[in-house]
Amino acid sequence: MSRQRRFTALLAALGAFIALVILLFPLYAVIVASFENNSQLLGTHYNFLPPTPSFANYSAVISAQGGHIASTLVIGLGTAILTLVIAVPAAHALARYRFRVTAILVGGLLIAQILPSIVIANSLFLLYHKLHLLNSYPGLILADASYAIPFSILVLRAFMLGLPNDVLQAARVDGASEWKTFLRVVLPMSRSAVITVAVFAFLNGWGDFIFALTLLSGSTFEPLTLSIYSYIGEFSSNLGEAMALCVFGLLPAAMLLIAAQRYIAAGLTVGSVKG
Repeated sequence: MSRQRRFTALLAALGAFIALVILLFPLYAVIVASFENNSQLLGTHYNFLPPTPSFANYSAVISAQGGHIASTLVIGLGTAILTLVIAVPAAHALARYRFRVTAILVGGLLIAQILPSIVIANSLFLLYHKLHLLNSYPGLILADASYAIPFSILVLRAFMLGLPNDVLQAARVDGASEWKTFLRVVLPMSRSAVITVAVFAFLNGWGDFIFALTLLSGSTFEPLTLSIYSYIGEFSSNLGEAMALCVFGLLPAAMLLIAAQRYIAAGLTVGSVKG
């Protein structure tokens, strides 16, 4: 039986390794391509390693797209902050209080997750045109947050439903108000879930393309996703610089996920089990 278990574990590890290679190969291909020029990228043979590595693509991207990288950072941070400001109190209210419309609200949040982003983007374009929010940071941050907030509320509510009521009641017995209980008890106990939704909200704003393409026509600023898109045209393209810019877009997201992976795993797992 132990031999069979070892064989099963070996097969599972091999399958996981193969899946990991398949999933990470596009990332590897992007990094390799970022060190090559157009003639090498468009050649007939694929290079698993760049024959003549060059940092020319990176230097060109930094000089041309440095401001867009900063703009993307502003959009990502703004999306994460706005999402937390709205989602955390809303999730606490839906988890702790039983309203007659709670089921309707939760159902509405689920429907909001189903709607394609292109549908929301087109609707927001008409609304933003009347409110003069097109081509603006607040407009794009609000659009990205509108897509991240429903997911965040659902994850946080599922987590907060599993918090022990005895601890909350003890805080109220000690004289803590509802606001102090929320700040000093609920938030510290929900740290993993809060970090989880903050990371996903940031990545939602950082990697958004549909909202940026729809709401920033003719804007003086643009996120990295639009900058990458601008490198690939019908009549000319610069794939090497586009790949270098992709690396700049991938690195912060990868570093953030690696740094917060422990909290993300705890936030999603506990919320799914206890929700």
